[in-house]
Amino acid sequence: MLFNNMPSNSILNRDWLSGEPGGVKEIQYNQHGNALSSRDLTQPGALVISLDFELHWGYRDRVQLDCKQRKKLLSARAMIPRILDLFEEFSINATWATVGFLFARSKDQLEKFRPEHRPTYRETHLDPYEEKLGSSESDDPFHFAPGLIAEIAKRPGQEIASHSFSHYYCLEEGQTAAQFEADVCSAIAIAADAGYAIASYVFPRNQVNISYLPALRRANIYTYRATEPAKVKAPTSYRGQRRAFCRLTRLADSYIDIHGPQTVRWLAETDPACIAASRYLRPYNRLFAPLENLRLQRIKQAMEHAAKHGQIFHLWWHPEDFAWHGEQNLYFLRRVLSSFNACRKTYGMRSLSMAEVPNQAVMRPNLLHSSRCAS
Repeated sequence: MLFNNMPSNSILNRDWLSGEPGGVKEIQYNQHGNALSSRDLTQPGALVISLDFELHWGYRDRVQLDCKQRKKLLSARAMIPRILDLFEEFSINATWATVGFLFARSKDQLEKFRPEHRPTYRETHLDPYEEKLGSSESDDPFHFAPGLIAEIAKRPGQEIASHSFSHYYCLEEGQTAAQFEADVCSAIAIAADAGYAIASYVFPRNQVNISYLPALRRANIYTYRATEPAKVKAPTSYRGQRRAFCRLTRLADSYIDIHGPQTVRWLAETDPACIAASRYLRPYNRLFAPLENLRLQRIKQAMEHAAKHGQIFHLWWHPEDFAWHGEQNLYFLRRVLSSFNACRKTYGMRSLSMAEVPNQAVMRPNLLHSSRCAS
């Protein structure tokens, strides 16, 4: 399975990778968790891309669906086929972690799959079941998207995964493990009704709760995305994520090297498999337009690190992030994928969906595990 590049305060400073048949080779790492031995590896690196597909469900508790937001979400929907075109042009496999509500063909069908045990958040505005809905995708494209999901699924190399049924928050007060499991079961069921088998899971708002992983195992989900290893990106409630220091540090790290490459090393098997994030693809911002080359360089350096060291670079974002400044965002994504193409030609780097990663992992000794990637 996998293990993150650990921050410098980690007690782990080495890794074990399978060498010649019947043997094991120790790889030493420096204080930043970077491999000192770079090419004596058993397999090439990989680019993993995951997208959190949410539409209004992703932020309905924070922003009302006014005219501006309707325009934004319609623009986001229009961007998705263009993102897919780029993926197809560069032969990119990707994982689309989709909120279960979006699979519904109608409001009546959504009601059919509502779990009996729904989240009892202490902050009641987090409850998505009170949201006012239209009847279907045709009159409410902000909360329903079965047609768009079908468009994604028919493209080569695209995995439909789960982002929970209700955009479920696993680290907010009031909800329980039983409610989470009921939500997962509904997510699996509504996807199956539409013809999709779910293998991967992304926790909404990156609220990874490792005590809930057994529920994923019971649902036959075998991969999930963990958070980046930097402390400021650790799983926490939404209020915790919005602390000023954390937000500023995350923003700065998009342009200057604060936390290192945060690539993922192929490692021992866990169940479900942890595929930690490496970097969030921050959307274009006119205020920071002069720094676009720095933003690209941060991604390129981490990707090349993964390619040279036989590791994984896991890039993620929301398709809704491309709603504003769509052309600039698509141009930037093209530059990122062009950089990956160079790594593919030079180092044999591959493009994998989350579900494909466990089948490619060659390690099975189960020697080490991460606090972010634990079962």
